Amino acid sequence: MGILGAAWGLAGVFLLLGSAVYRLSGVAIAALSSDFLWYHWVFLLLCVLFMAYTEGYRAFQQKFSPRVAARAKYLKNHPNAFHALFGPFFCMGFFHSTKKRKITSISVTAGIIVLILLVRLLPQPWRGIIDLGVVVGLAWGLISLFVFSFRAFTSDRFDYSPEVPKGETE
Repeated sequence: MGILGAAWGLAGVFLLLGSAVYRLSGVAIAALSSDFLWYHWVFLLLCVLFMAYTEGYRAFQQKFSPRVAARAKYLKNHPNAFHALFGPFFCMGFFHSTKKRKITSISVTAGIIVLILLVRLLPQPWRGIIDLGVVVGLAWGLISLFVFSFRAFTSDRFDYSPEVPKGETE
């Protein structure tokens, strides 16, 4: 059950991120067919660089991806039917995690939902420009999640905390 729960947890996170990349790519490509003025190109470049650094590198590569991989490894090594059934939510830290992790996971998710709703209100090409930046950040996140997951399950040492309640770490 542990390996199935871990596989489901990771697959669910990959599907969530991958579906966002797929859906947003269409909007981003549509924006690129617009008649861009010079300031659109400048904003596009700045947005892509900003999102690659803040979302891709800082958020995903340094925080989210190692933690998700560590929690999937924890789930494999500590099988639990409930945790396995809700593997993606477990891996993202929505439950059976420290109080700080739960608050952070819920807050970040709520913030992302608000931002999605606000960006949807923007006209093209602005929405597409922002979505292209998000696609770059999410793609970076998918790649880093794959790398960290591979390392978590193939190496003897994986020194990232699964952020589970005290007394339950590996």
